[in-house]
Amino acid sequence: MNDGLLAGKVAVVTGGASGMGAATVRAFTEAGAVVTLVDRDEAGARRVAHETGVAALVGDVSDPEFCDGTVDAVVATHGCVDVLVNAAGVIHRAAASGTDDDDWRRVMSVNVDGVFYMSRAAVRSMAERGSGSIVNFGSIWGGVGASGVLAYCASKGAVHQLTRAMALDHADDGIRVNAVAPGEVDTPMLASGRDTPPTPAALVLLAEETIPVKRLAQPEEIARVVLFLASDEASYMTGAIVPVDGGFTAR
Repeated sequence: MNDGLLAGKVAVVTGGASGMGAATVRAFTEAGAVVTLVDRDEAGARRVAHETGVAALVGDVSDPEFCDGTVDAVVATHGCVDVLVNAAGVIHRAAASGTDDDDWRRVMSVNVDGVFYMSRAAVRSMAERGSGSIVNFGSIWGGVGASGVLAYCASKGAVHQLTRAMALDHADDGIRVNAVAPGEVDTPMLASGRDTPPTPAALVLLAEETIPVKRLAQPEEIARVVLFLASDEASYMTGAIVPVDGGFTAR
């Protein structure tokens, strides 16, 4: 159904080695995009790149030099960057008392700094051509609070505001900037950082008790919304934070 939706477009997807990022890489390649996957997980990046036939760059988006170099390399190879997806993210599960300086800085450096550095590098190239689309990964926890994930909530709130501000800054440049705000998704991050990883039965119970549609999302369901936002089908959308949460934030 999505064949050709991004035909000929040059895309960069961070966090593409697993979860929703990997699903986005697959959706984009199926839609005809030329994709470069970015992740610091070398083994995962190489695996997804091999499975999908895309290029992979291994590095850390919290490093501004790496981000600048990534965009420069893609432009040098393909002539432009049409689409940037900032899917890289980490989580720390604790309240303030359980979040030390290193924990805080790690979450902020990847979830906020990485989005800023990659977007700043991409808009330089996009503005020269007068077109481009950026899709950030926010979260339901960027719009509402949650206990036990202080740094993550703060980081995703910042991503939502970066999205809105950049959309306004670059509307005249022909660049659209939007974000998805996923709810609970069946990815490795959902179980990560917990003292006791949840069992499949516990995750089913979590969904039934907290999500109106009573199930977890699959990564592909989020990726399809990212694909829409990245494409010209969403040509009148910018500055939007789109919940993909099974009705969680509708209450």
